[in-house]
Amino acid sequence: MTALPSPSTMYRAVADRDGSYEGLFVVAVRTTGVFCRPTCPARTPLRTNVEYYRHGKDAAAAGYRPCKRCRPLDPSDCHPEWVTGLLERVERAPAERITDRDLKALGIDPVKVRRYFQHHFAMTFHAYQRTRRLGMALDSINQGTDLMHVAFNSGFESNSGFREAFSQLFGQPPGRARGSRHISATLVTTPIGPFIAAATPEAVCMLEFGDRPALKTQAKTLTRWFDLPIVPGTNEPLERLRSELDEYFEGRRTQFTVPLAIAGTAFQQAVWERLLAIPFGETTTYQAVAQDIGRPGAQRAVGKANG
Repeated sequence: MTALPSPSTMYRAVADRDGSYEGLFVVAVRTTGVFCRPTCPARTPLRTNVEYYRHGKDAAAAGYRPCKRCRPLDPSDCHPEWVTGLLERVERAPAERITDRDLKALGIDPVKVRRYFQHHFAMTFHAYQRTRRLGMALDSINQGTDLMHVAFNSGFESNSGFREAFSQLFGQPPGRARGSRHISATLVTTPIGPFIAAATPEAVCMLEFGDRPALKTQAKTLTRWFDLPIVPGTNEPLERLRSELDEYFEGRRTQFTVPLAIAGTAFQQAVWERLLAIPFGETTTYQAVAQDIGRPGAQRAVGKANG
């Protein structure tokens, strides 16, 4: 389980209504019996009257009620406004390099940006920009764009810097990368919380809660199994997944048709295939799954494979 920030740090975040802590914890107020988001607009409670929980469900289990103003059990439909602005700026001008000086000029603390992106995107904001540019560069190469134009349009200060960064990410220089592939990864918002979704050009290969501490390890596992780099962005399978998830949570879908790319050990694949066969609205146990795949007694291993 991800450790909570220190009590003093969390209280400061509540007092400042710091959106970069959104999703990291909820604050419960003993005197009112209510729990809130760190960004709740209500008056800041006394330090001695609060306690903190990792999830809203934990605060609810302790007897607290969700705040009616900030609605902490509702999904976070979007990033904080300042994050949305940065992401939109990156998409409008991917070749632009937004530096710490630029962030300060916008009135945004670079440390705050780094912390938010590391938590929600598993990389710093500068790494996000660089990886996004390189992913678009590979797309341009695959579309037949001249390498000199690709390097110039990718926002690097020199061709050698572009080649070095490209080779580190994709495992080969730009000149040999035509026809190469990568895994696209994006954030998907749902009523039960944000997810990180990833897909090859053909199929979805990961859908995981965005706050899972094992997310970085899973990303490395994906890279190893598929032998492909992971790049921020989207593709057809991810957009199809997003649409089908929306339909599912709206009650209009009971079966998913988006293609899946399943890579793992023979045991893991057997577990996942059995999970996929569970009908809509039904449940089962790890023990039953273990028996169904011919491995009675392996329920702990089934649970681990299930994540």
